[in-house]
Amino acid sequence: MSSTPIKTDNKLGSASIGSLLWTYSLPAIIGTMVSSLYNVIDRIFIGHGVGALAISGLALTFPFMNLLFAFGMLVGVGAASRISISLGENNIEKSNKILANALILNLIIIGPVVILSLIFMTDILMHFGGSENTIKYAEDFMIIIIPAMLVATLNFSFNNIMRASGYPKKAMYTMFISAVINVILAPLFIFVFGWGIKGAATATAISMLASCVWVMSHFFKKKSAIRFQKKYFALDKDIVTSILGIGISPFTMQIAMSFIIILMNQALMAHGGDLAIGALGIQNSIVSLII
Repeated sequence: MSSTPIKTDNKLGSASIGSLLWTYSLPAIIGTMVSSLYNVIDRIFIGHGVGALAISGLALTFPFMNLLFAFGMLVGVGAASRISISLGENNIEKSNKILANALILNLIIIGPVVILSLIFMTDILMHFGGSENTIKYAEDFMIIIIPAMLVATLNFSFNNIMRASGYPKKAMYTMFISAVINVILAPLFIFVFGWGIKGAATATAISMLASCVWVMSHFFKKKSAIRFQKKYFALDKDIVTSILGIGISPFTMQIAMSFIIILMNQALMAHGGDLAIGALGIQNSIVSLII
């Protein structure tokens, strides 16, 4: 165990609880709001640039992407919690081990998930409420987004860890970077280049990559509280178990939420049609702002 003081952007060990709650919650709220607001704006671009059925096709991808993000939560939330505890104990060595194990776990888990998702993409989307009118839009979007989930899950996982290790403002900037790049590129690709929903997907993928580079570069810097070091890149059974033990709860909740939306999509397809599914997709984007 190291006795060296941990240097972070915030006084985790000395500031008052009320001050820390405000310091950590406000950037998280702002960052999440900006990200959610982008989702609303993105649908406006797609609705006006591609059409109503494209919105319905995009709505089919919402539970699909939630399922993929669930695996990022499985590792990210668990690792962030364990790192918080280790940093509280001033155990930097263990924190670095958890960080390295989190990266290995992400790659081990999300790799096969991405491959299987690409193979069964059309079948999955059809079960999610797709029709011959909307499946093409959903496929065009997901064929680009699914491979991008490799960096998106890393982005999500390590953004949580960045916040947990004492950098809440920097974690907020991660969401800003993604949203700003998306807002600039989406209308350019949709309206100027005429790429349609593929343009929206490409803009999203590029923004995910940029955010991922920003987040991951933080953990290669020597001045960071914790960082990647070659000697820690080996899976530790106890660390893996502790990460997954904590992460399984948000993972399960995310999976459950996705299945609820799938059931709603299927019911809407049977009783309202494609546009009803699109309406639910719009509503989900607006509700995410409140949540």
